[in-house]
Amino acid sequence: MTKQDSHFINVFGIVLGILIAVAIVIFGVARAVGNSTQRQHVQQEDLYVKSVEARVAPPVRVAVAGSDNSALMIEAPTASAAPAMPVPADGAALYDAACHTCHGPGIAGAPKFGDKAAWAPRIAQGDATLYKHAIEGFTGQHGVMPAKGGRVDLPDDLIKAGVDYMIGHSR
Repeated sequence: MTKQDSHFINVFGIVLGILIAVAIVIFGVARAVGNSTQRQHVQQEDLYVKSVEARVAPPVRVAVAGSDNSALMIEAPTASAAPAMPVPADGAALYDAACHTCHGPGIAGAPKFGDKAAWAPRIAQGDATLYKHAIEGFTGQHGVMPAKGGRVDLPDDLIKAGVDYMIGHSR
């Protein structure tokens, strides 16, 4: 290493250190300004206050025997309460939203989508049996079908449409 190279590395290190120090100072000033000007506005925002109250509210209220439990009422869900996951529109959308998780790769003994050999004995049992197993769940020799594929929030008619969609592509 020559004297010029050594001098370049030293100067480069000093310049890099100065740039890092300037960046840290700018970051600190920005945090201080933001802290003093924005915090009050954010904490007074109604949406922010409501979201904090919802997060810190007790998750359950327990009725205790022998105590006054009159304040514990069953509350109906509000109109703003949306389902955790959107409800699919038809059988094909249901397959894409929920069924393909197991029926795509064949997890837990689920017959793969479109596999005629795997679906044939199940189709032979009849639509009513397939609907019942899909809606109520089923544990058999070859696998497990959870009730409604784990989406218990879905209506039975939509589950039947999903079964029909899979059967239609597996005959």
